[in-house]
Amino acid sequence: MAKSNDFVVIMAGGIGSRFWPDSRVAKPKQFLDILGTGKSLLQMTYDRFKQIFPKENIFVIINSMYESITQKQLPDLKKENLLKEPMRRNTAPCIAYACNAIVNINPEANIVVAPSDHIVMKESAFFDSIKRGLKFVKSHDALLTLGITPSRPDTGYGYIQIEEEEREHGIHKVKTFTEKPTLEIAKSFLKSGDFLWNSGIFVFNVISMLEAFRTYQPEIHDAFEDIRNSHTAYLDEKVITNAYSHCTNISIDYGVMEKAKNVYVIPARFGWSDLGTWGSLYEHRDKDYLGNAVQGKNVVIYDASNCMVMAPDQKLVVLQGLEDFIVIDTGDVLLIIKKSNEQEIKDITADIKRQKGEKFL
Repeated sequence: MAKSNDFVVIMAGGIGSRFWPDSRVAKPKQFLDILGTGKSLLQMTYDRFKQIFPKENIFVIINSMYESITQKQLPDLKKENLLKEPMRRNTAPCIAYACNAIVNINPEANIVVAPSDHIVMKESAFFDSIKRGLKFVKSHDALLTLGITPSRPDTGYGYIQIEEEEREHGIHKVKTFTEKPTLEIAKSFLKSGDFLWNSGIFVFNVISMLEAFRTYQPEIHDAFEDIRNSHTAYLDEKVITNAYSHCTNISIDYGVMEKAKNVYVIPARFGWSDLGTWGSLYEHRDKDYLGNAVQGKNVVIYDASNCMVMAPDQKLVVLQGLEDFIVIDTGDVLLIIKKSNEQEIKDITADIKRQKGEKFL
């Protein structure tokens, strides 16, 4: 079989703070069986890509503190395909690290970068979009993203405005990026019909992305020079730590995609969710006749509706009179919050860190 130039980088270094208290620093949501399938979100993502990519071309990038749990959950992932970040610096340094590692392995590499904690309900449609994207970047100097056709005016997503004219079948040039708009602006985006949700899934040729870093993030580009010029340095802890110490904390969206002139998008529908919040998980859970999504063998409900409930099987939890609430009991932490206020969970965890330290995080 001919050697494939197509690679995948799965980003699995986040801490999933909006899924607190189930997601903790020691074991974030990508390592949890949040959907109740018997597999973690990371395992589901890895298995999905393994269907269309050779496993030797699948890389996983993590914070170094998750090395042990990643190896346990992905036992067939080769050691040299596990990229370990020494510190959190957001997605731009993460993607730069992966590109500089892979360019030495294959300078013709076409790379898909995807988060480890997203849901894809329609895999065949997803694979079709990925394959079309790879075909496009093989023959164009392009940074491509997958845009999701929005179903509602959601304020939790970034939006991509597209040019009406197609460059190739189903592929459009990007006009603008907008991060998490107000509800009124999100409604106007939906009405206009030329905005998509930003999925955070990217496709590009490695040389195109390295050139984009050189142009728009020269400090990050230069920080990885030692890795770029060696076949093995990408696995050297000291070299990686030195590189990251020179990187700013910035996302690939702000750092590169919003600045570059060669950004394209494929509008897609493949049953996608970024599972960013308890509310998004609620949408994917089976519900009772009152709209409650319940996980826990001893949850008893009286006159409560449209709630997201998670509790240990051995614990009796009684709900009465609640509507549109999130109730998460992990044994040492009980969270009760209105669904409409769940964006505040990040602020709550910051307060808890100040008041209680990191014991409950």
